[in-house]
Amino acid sequence: MGPWIVGVGVVLALFGILVWSGGLDWFGRLPGDLRFEGERSRTYVPITSMILASVVLTLLVNLVRRFLP
Repeated sequence: MGPWIVGVGVVLALFGILVWSGGLDWFGRLPGDLRFEGERSRTYVPITSMILASVVLTLLVNLVRRFLP
């Protein structure tokens, strides 16, 4: 169990560095992400970004399940 926790920590650290350095600035600004701005309010619906995140996470989970018993 220990190596798994270390592996997850390393992946999270790498993801954090990527976000912090601005490597994911494009995420949330894809075509299909809806933004509605009024005088007093803003509404943001990230449809395309969430579909992309869902596909990527599904692929990762399936790869992990394939290579683990």
